[in-house]
Amino acid sequence: MPGAIYAEGLVKTFGDVRALDGVDLDVPEGTVLGLLGPNGAGKTTTVRVLTTLIKPDSGGAVVAGIDVLRHPNEVRRSIGLSGQFAAVDEYLTGRENLQMVGQLYQMRAKAAKVRAGELLDRFHLADAADRPAKTYSGGMRRRLDLAAALVVSPPVMFMDEPTTGLDPRNRQELWDVIKELVAGGTTLLLTTQYLEEADHLAHDICVVDQGRVIARGTSDQLKAQTGGERVEVVVHEPEMIAGARNVLARYGIAGIGHGEVSVEEHTRKLTVPVAGGAKLLAEVIRDLDAVGVEIDDIGLRRPTLDDVFISLTGHAAERAEEEAGQRAAAKAGKSRKEAVK
Repeated sequence: MPGAIYAEGLVKTFGDVRALDGVDLDVPEGTVLGLLGPNGAGKTTTVRVLTTLIKPDSGGAVVAGIDVLRHPNEVRRSIGLSGQFAAVDEYLTGRENLQMVGQLYQMRAKAAKVRAGELLDRFHLADAADRPAKTYSGGMRRRLDLAAALVVSPPVMFMDEPTTGLDPRNRQELWDVIKELVAGGTTLLLTTQYLEEADHLAHDICVVDQGRVIARGTSDQLKAQTGGERVEVVVHEPEMIAGARNVLARYGIAGIGHGEVSVEEHTRKLTVPVAGGAKLLAEVIRDLDAVGVEIDDIGLRRPTLDDVFISLTGHAAERAEEEAGQRAAAKAGKSRKEAVK
């Protein structure tokens, strides 16, 4: 039985760009799917197809039990959408924005007014309810936009990078709202650039790259797939980074991030995937001391979603960039030949 959001073989091209290349999704009712991927991976295009804003070239999708291609109007009545940018009328007040959305959904004026008041309270906007939206801060606009998406209490929600640009406090408040929605039975598809956000909110995570789903699982499953633990070392002086890198390179596991040592110059922190557990730390400390590298901190940690993201998409993105460069070079060469002729 397909979930509340189901897609099979979605393909969408824009000229020479294949934005979706056979995307499959299945989101059970009352759960959150986090859709992760680099810029241009196909996340927003997937959301636009599932919310009936564009039609796929091939493939199909069902949302809230309704076929997206056959009955788009019915789908729109059953979903809420919060996009990357707050879609509010700047010249209307917060209350007027929500009442307008309610009446567009054919709610009676009195019911729309009552619902607007409930949402303004829920999103901590009651004090600014009668101010024009253009006077709102960025965080307030995002909350108003999300409130507008919830006017009709849709069973399925789509949030496309909803916390972009929010400060930590507003982001945490939005997370709390999302948790309340899901606890109440709402199904949510969430695209985000914040890996911590997906780790915190999503029951399942899909990683997409170049229009394809390249990995799927829970946060723990994806971290296990990436494998290994990480030794993190903070050296005392920037001049000691090179020596520490040489020592840590001996412990790197081939096949996990290619066993390479990553370096953050500004924090003097080095990280390498390893195997061997806590007892390995004593060996690393001894070897660092032997070459005169002083350390401020050292620790062992599990992989994060950042590690998963880089491991799964980093090289694919590089290949895509290289292929794009080759196509551009070939096109430029062809143009030069035609000019000579």
